Amino acid sequence: MLSGLYAQLGGPSSVAAVIISVALMLIVGFLFTRITKLLRLPNVTGYILAGIVIGPYCLDFIPKEVSSGMGFISDIALAFIAFSVGEYFRLSVLKKNGGKVVIITLFEALLATVLVFILTYFILRLEFAFCIILAALASATAPASTLMTIRQTKAHGHFVDTLLTVVALDDVVSLVAFSLAISVSLGTLGSVVSVETIILPIAWNLALIGIGVLLGFALKFLMRRHSTDNRLIVAIAFLFVICGVGAAVEVSPLLGCMAMGTVYINASDDEKLFKQLNYFSPPILLLFFVKSGLDFRLDTLFDVHTMIGVVPLIVVGVLYFAVRIGGKYMGAFLGCLVCKEPKKVRNNLGLALVPQAGVAIGLAAMAARILGGDMGSTLQTIILSSSILYELIGPALAKLSLHLSGSYGPKAEEATVQGEQGAPPETVPPVSTEGVSTEVATLEARLLEIEKELEKKRYARSPEEAAFMDAADETEGEKTSDYMRRKFKNRR
Repeated sequence: MLSGLYAQLGGPSSVAAVIISVALMLIVGFLFTRITKLLRLPNVTGYILAGIVIGPYCLDFIPKEVSSGMGFISDIALAFIAFSVGEYFRLSVLKKNGGKVVIITLFEALLATVLVFILTYFILRLEFAFCIILAALASATAPASTLMTIRQTKAHGHFVDTLLTVVALDDVVSLVAFSLAISVSLGTLGSVVSVETIILPIAWNLALIGIGVLLGFALKFLMRRHSTDNRLIVAIAFLFVICGVGAAVEVSPLLGCMAMGTVYINASDDEKLFKQLNYFSPPILLLFFVKSGLDFRLDTLFDVHTMIGVVPLIVVGVLYFAVRIGGKYMGAFLGCLVCKEPKKVRNNLGLALVPQAGVAIGLAAMAARILGGDMGSTLQTIILSSSILYELIGPALAKLSLHLSGSYGPKAEEATVQGEQGAPPETVPPVSTEGVSTEVATLEARLLEIEKELEKKRYARSPEEAAFMDAADETEGEKTSDYMRRKFKNRR
C-alpha cells in the first residue's frame, strides 16, 4: 500500500524506509493499546493485532524486506525478558518452593507434550518424526507476554512468584525435550545423528549459561558506584554479548540472559537495575510483538489445499492449538494438586501458561533447517501461526488468572500478606512510643522510610539520574505522592 512512498525513498531496504517502518510500528502499536484498554485487554494483544493489520496480508504498510531484516529484535527482546525473569530465581525463595515448582513445571510441560503426540500420531496418523518434534515444541511457554501483563497490572504475591518461576523453568524442559525429539526423529528418518545436529546445540546452551554466570558476577562488580547511565550501558552491553554469541551459534540467548539475571540478583540483591531496565525496555518489547504480528502467515494457514499426509494443515493447526491449551491447564492443575498448592493457584495457574512464542519459534526454525523439505516448512508454519494466536488470547487469559488469583486489585495486598496459604497476616511492628496509638506509630515508621528514600534522591549524582530513578520507581508503583512529601517537609 505504501510501496510508492518507499520507492521514492530509495526502495524498501533504504535507511529512510527502515526508520519510517519502525516509526509506524511504534505509533500503530501504541494506538492499538488505546483500543485494547477500552476492552480491558493487555497491551500485548494490541501490539500483535497492530502487526497483523499493518502486515503484508492486510494493509501491507511494512515491506517484507524490512520485516525480514528485524530478526535481531526478537533476540534483544528475549534478552531483556530473560534477564528480568532471572530476578525471581532468588536462592532464598527456591530453597522454600524450588521442589514444588520443578514438579509443577514437569507436569504442565510434559502433559502438553504427551497429549499433542497422542493427537497427531495415534489419532491423525501423521508421520512419527513430525509428531514427536511438534509434541516437544508444545511444552514451550513464552515468558514475554505474561511478564508484560504482570508489569501492566502490577500484580504480586505467591501466585506471581510461582508463575514466573514455572515459566522460566519451562524453557529448560523444552530445550531438553526438543533435543531428544530431534535425535529420535532423525533416527526414524534414516538420517545420521551427528554431533553438529544434536549434541552441539546442547553444548552451546550450556556454554551460554556459563557466560551468563560469569557476566552476572562481572556486572555485580562493575555496578559499584556507577551513575544510572553507566549502569545501563554496562548491563545492556553484557546482554548484547550473550545475544551476539547466541546468534553466532544459532541458539536462543534466553538461558544465558536468565543465568546472568539470576546470578546478579543473588550476588548483589540489587532490584534497582531491574527496575531501570524495565523502564527502558517497553519500546523494544512493542517492536517484538508487532513484528510477531507481521510474520503471521494467513495465506499458508488457511489454504485448504495445503495437506499434512491426508489431513488439511488448518485442521492440524486448530487441533494442536486446542489440545496444547488443555494439556497446559490440566498439567498445571495436577502439578499444583500434587504439591498441595492453594486453590487459587491450582485453578488459575494453567490459564497463564498459554502463550507460546520466542523459544518455540526459534526451535521451530532450527527444526525446519535440520529436517528440511515440506516437513520442516509445515512444522514452522504451524508453530508460528499458532504462536500468534496464543499471543492474542494468552495475555487476556494471563490477566484473567491474575485477577482470579487475587494478585492485583483491591484484594492483592491481603493475598500477599497472607502468602496465599493461610498464614497469619503480617503486621508492621509498632514503634514503642508512650502515649501514642499504634496507627500513629506505624505512620512514623513509614515516614522514616520515606525520609531515607528522599535523602538518597537528594544526593543523586545528576538531575537526569534523579528523574530516571523517579520514573523507574513510578513504573513499579512505588513513587511517593507529592502530598506525602509536602506533609513530611512541613513536619520537619
